[in-house]
Amino acid sequence: MRIALHDVGGQILRVGVRCGDEAQPPLLLFNGIGANVELVAPFLEALNGRQAIVFDVPGVGGSPTPALPYRPGWLARLSARLLDQLGHRQVDVLGVSWGGVAAQQFALQYPVRCRRLVLAATSPGHVMVPGKLGVLLKMASPRRYRDGEYMQRIAGDIYGGAVRHSPELLRRQLDHVRWSSDAGYYLQLIAVVGWSSLPWLPFLRQPTLIMAGTDDPLVPLINGRILARLIPNARLVTIDDGHLFLVTSAGESGAIVSDFLT
Repeated sequence: MRIALHDVGGQILRVGVRCGDEAQPPLLLFNGIGANVELVAPFLEALNGRQAIVFDVPGVGGSPTPALPYRPGWLARLSARLLDQLGHRQVDVLGVSWGGVAAQQFALQYPVRCRRLVLAATSPGHVMVPGKLGVLLKMASPRRYRDGEYMQRIAGDIYGGAVRHSPELLRRQLDHVRWSSDAGYYLQLIAVVGWSSLPWLPFLRQPTLIMAGTDDPLVPLINGRILARLIPNARLVTIDDGHLFLVTSAGESGAIVSDFLT
């Protein structure tokens, strides 16, 4: 990826652009909570020559923390302005976990600009079927990004799937963590408080692929079924893995997404 800083309406964003086939719309990717650009590298490597755009959310990685809290609608507008700068009128959109909220919001606000939608390991927001309380409490703190040993110890509990039995799968990814600030992490948590897409999911008209792990302690599979039921032109694909299947099952996930987008 080519990584550069962009000033988007006064907010500096650290943006990664993976070059690819310019005959197809690029893939705009919204990352999970606290995750910087590099953490999606294994998934992007598995895509078949697709252009991709991913950025550090304000307060994460190399994007400075904003002065004020924000909501998903603001992040969607910021993303649209970034696409204007990069010269892309229409994109395919993928949101993973926390990023699935931003992806749904972008698809609602900019239906013409969002050609196809992929929602991975995510939910309809505040009104969802939650994971176990112990898992949610561990996710409420950014400690796992700052403490590698702690991450190794709890990874199986919060992410499930392949990581449950092979926590070393995360070791390579931890080398790419670029921690910015606790404040940025908590702003991400605050951004989705009270937010829910349930009332307007039936109005999303994009062809939509829902991807869910069969062993996801954080976002149980039932949430994927709810999304697939309420979005008119959606289908659900399950991956025999946990919450991080885009990374731990990158080859399988990349092939499924590539097939859907083309």
